[in-house]
Amino acid sequence: MKILVINAGSSSLKFTLYSMAQEKMLAKGQVERIGLSNPVLKYQRHDGIGVEANVKVESYVDAIDTVSKKLLDKDVGVLENLSEVQAIGHRVVHGGEQMTKPVIIDTHVKGVIRDCFTLAPLHNPPNMMGIEACEKMFPGVHNVAVFDTAFHQSMPPESYLYALPYELYTKYGIRRYGFHGTSHNYVAISTAKFLGKPFSELKLMTFHLGNGCSAAAISNGVVVDTSMGMTPLEGLVMGTRCGDIDPAIVIRLFNLGMTPDEIDKTLNKKSGLLGVGGINSSDMRDIINASEDGDQQALRALRMFVSRIVKYAGSYYAILGGVDAIVFTGGIGEYSAYVRKMVLDKISCLGFDLDVEKNESCKGKAGIITTKSSRNVAVVMPTNEELMIARETLGVVANGK
Repeated sequence: MKILVINAGSSSLKFTLYSMAQEKMLAKGQVERIGLSNPVLKYQRHDGIGVEANVKVESYVDAIDTVSKKLLDKDVGVLENLSEVQAIGHRVVHGGEQMTKPVIIDTHVKGVIRDCFTLAPLHNPPNMMGIEACEKMFPGVHNVAVFDTAFHQSMPPESYLYALPYELYTKYGIRRYGFHGTSHNYVAISTAKFLGKPFSELKLMTFHLGNGCSAAAISNGVVVDTSMGMTPLEGLVMGTRCGDIDPAIVIRLFNLGMTPDEIDKTLNKKSGLLGVGGINSSDMRDIINASEDGDQQALRALRMFVSRIVKYAGSYYAILGGVDAIVFTGGIGEYSAYVRKMVLDKISCLGFDLDVEKNESCKGKAGIITTKSSRNVAVVMPTNEELMIARETLGVVANGK
């Protein structure tokens, strides 16, 4: 079965086509600047042959049409006919409490996605436009929604509720939902396989560290806590997001004359490594380089980033009652031996004994980075959200629901 995976953003559309018999990526790419000036198609075939070109794309339907034509292209395409695409999996950021697993998209599911527009205003609306564009361009083909929030819906009430008046939860759905669920699910399952142990028997702390960062505590195959909250703003220090702060800071900023939009922009787009680092960059590589060159502000940002990870690692270790492994993934988690060393040095008291050579050599590949004598194991596990969406889509379509 060939499955097309779609991730529709606010002005972009990413796609990956898989042949699921061998889980082989056939082609991938993205359409950027949809509805804006100078839209661009970036396309890469499985053998490395690629194309980048300006395209005329004013809508998501145009974007899907452009992608379809490239997949059929006689020179660089991988399909003879669009009918070879037997299912389409969509990344949908927010599914609220109703969506606890991937589902075939129907009228009811669309209604739930729309109901969550207010919870994920930057993501769910374009996700929906991607779905509707695929329905138009691929009539009769099953579209499956795979929700970022779904994997975290196993959390108990003591983890997902905030200590606010209970009616704010019952009336308005104010609670912790968690995000990056597809990534946490993929790396947790992959880690279990890598360690040769049943996923249903493992206790894991998974850390997705990139421009967006989140952590999850996973016990016996289900999430018991996660760092992101009602929105992706809560939790770890991120590239441009602040993570955990005193809620009264928002009130203080408002009283100082900032508008709600200005506060939102400050917390989501001007904070984190960018806001603290003082070098006008949210890239961890730039932060590390500046700190090594003696920039104290960049060093402060780096230490804050690590300190927050350590804080969550310690609390999750206690919540889980010990762990089988801590798992690093995402751009920083997979490639920054520097950050991993800082974290593991700080939590060595929990039984993590870093193997410096293994850590330095493990970049973008699965590997154990602790010593053989280490009481607990630290693992680097590359994530692959697109493949996880394809797998989930295949499972849903095969079961017919």
